[in-house]
Amino acid sequence: MLKVLSGNKAAAYAAKLAKVEVAAVYPITPQTQISEEVSKFVADGQLDCDIIEVEGEHSVMSAITGAAVAGARVFTATSSLGLAYMNEPMMFAAGMRVPMVMVDVTRETSAQRGISTSRQDAASTRDCGWLEIDPADSQELLDSILMAYKLSEDPEVLLPTMVVSDGFFMSHLYEPVDVPDQELVDKFLGTAKEKKRTRFSDSESMQFALSFSGKPYIQYRYQTLNAIDNVKNIFPKVEKEFEELFGRSYGGMVEEYKTEDAEILLMTIGSMSGMAKNVIDEAREAGIKVGLARIRMFRPFPKEEIVRIFKGRKAVGVIDRSIALGWNCGTVYQEVKAAISGHEDMPKMLSFIDGISTMDITREHIELAVGMTRDAGNGEPVKEVNWLSWE
Repeated sequence: MLKVLSGNKAAAYAAKLAKVEVAAVYPITPQTQISEEVSKFVADGQLDCDIIEVEGEHSVMSAITGAAVAGARVFTATSSLGLAYMNEPMMFAAGMRVPMVMVDVTRETSAQRGISTSRQDAASTRDCGWLEIDPADSQELLDSILMAYKLSEDPEVLLPTMVVSDGFFMSHLYEPVDVPDQELVDKFLGTAKEKKRTRFSDSESMQFALSFSGKPYIQYRYQTLNAIDNVKNIFPKVEKEFEELFGRSYGGMVEEYKTEDAEILLMTIGSMSGMAKNVIDEAREAGIKVGLARIRMFRPFPKEEIVRIFKGRKAVGVIDRSIALGWNCGTVYQEVKAAISGHEDMPKMLSFIDGISTMDITREHIELAVGMTRDAGNGEPVKEVNWLSWE
């Protein structure tokens, strides 16, 4: 059914379609509407779910981790400093190998404090052990949440997933969204009870070690790393099954747009990608052979795909909405540079930082990034790191 929804409402519909059984909530801008909408579905009898109201985000993550260990399909959403407050129990959730899905509606963090868009909050969780999916619009947000449950609950994965929605630009923008039929979603996801996973049981004696070390700990870490790596093989299968049922596909871990004959590329993540495609269309009409590579999955990082896509290009410009503090570049740029290190025939790399705080990533800024990337590809001197809204 086609509806006109904001990103936040699309996320709430996804939680409803997934038939989540426990949701813990605490309000924070710009995520609060998701929690409100899920609560409305429960109040109206459209969703059989226990809503746990807590005193803060640390307790949110702790509560749904406990519910997930007990075997429930769980959900929550947060933003910015709320995500930062969850950091400790997020590591427990990943370490305990419990499947769950959380939506992070991005917002600037404290430095100085800002209630405006940025991906700095999501970037701060890179090494928590969570999977991360980054949709570009509200339709993909809804679909990605459903795929996230399928992925997290796979017995070869069993890890929590964070689906990232750009604050305000996606969360509060209304656009047409195809809400799939419940019967198809049920066929795609099944129920939490039928999934093979570790869970506590009142009929068996179980213990959970508060601390352990040495070889058992190393083995556990090694198994977690293998599970994260398994995602690279499992996610394409999940997306293929989703496409067969719902008729939509998003191109795997990295979406390619007009890359076949591209001499230069832009790399984007999140909601900036739609405008970037428009700019690329216009640049091609002007004779510039430029394409787009969009990061759809940030964890695990798709390094093999990036090396394949980048090989033989003259230059690549990476546009970031977050900063790798201490490295003086964007966070995606930092990851990409590490991914291509040591490989032959790799392009000249440029970092573009933009869209932080109240600043939009405008058409003009993306056009500037295309021009500078083209110049770098032609051998002209261009700074490696460029602040499009500032310099």
